[in-house]
Amino acid sequence: MIHPTAIIDSEAKIDSEVEIGPYVLIQGPVRLCSGTAVMAHAVISGQVEIGNSNQIGFGAIIGAPPQDLSFDSQTITGVQIGDKNVIREYCTIHRGTKDGTFTRIGSDCFLMAGAHLGHNVSLGDHVILANNVLAGGYVQIQDRAFVGGASVIHQFTRLGTCCLMQGGSAVSKDIPPFAIAAGKNSVVALNVIGMRRAGMQAVQRKEVREAFELFYQSSLNRSQALAEARNRRWTVPAEIFWNFVAESKRGVCAMTSWRSIKRGDASDLESQVE
Repeated sequence: MIHPTAIIDSEAKIDSEVEIGPYVLIQGPVRLCSGTAVMAHAVISGQVEIGNSNQIGFGAIIGAPPQDLSFDSQTITGVQIGDKNVIREYCTIHRGTKDGTFTRIGSDCFLMAGAHLGHNVSLGDHVILANNVLAGGYVQIQDRAFVGGASVIHQFTRLGTCCLMQGGSAVSKDIPPFAIAAGKNSVVALNVIGMRRAGMQAVQRKEVREAFELFYQSSLNRSQALAEARNRRWTVPAEIFWNFVAESKRGVCAMTSWRSIKRGDASDLESQVE
């Protein structure tokens, strides 16, 4: 199931039932596990481990050196990819930048055409990145997040579990779990549909809404809201929300209205969450 025009390095380890298409280039100690298919003209290079039943699209590039001016080409870094991911055509996934580090993708993710993951990016499970999403170095995207097409995520930024980022948006601050982000560094609503699809119970969704309203829609700043939250007992999803907010180093996206986003004049409301 390996096309005769493919070039496979002798160091590579290819399991059974792997399909490798025309003009694929595999360089170095790449590991491809059973059931994975690599489409024509894809390039996989270096310390790359790809699990079972993945689909690697036409012209995808996985394991290329990071776009980091401080990177030493002798450094050994890599990419680790789980199982049952779909990585569509012309995606680029760069390897880690510091010695022994990896860019990581979980399982059951869907990266649409042209998505880019910079060095040391970490994706959880069931993450969807639409066409031409750009994620800078060290970005963390947690389970079941959905990022709309042509969105830009600044380096070191975190996207919480089950959040949604509207297409064409840009963030350099963290998006909390279960939130919908739109425009620039703005949260506009709760991802209620996403929570239902993730199987969250009604009582859990209710508590997440209460946490969201306490954080964003009360008169409290971040420190005060966290202090108030500690006086209550929460179910696990709401605890995930509060822990994410408490651990934020870049700050959390501010709340604004859909109307402001549509007008294109969303004000800077960072003081609400500092």
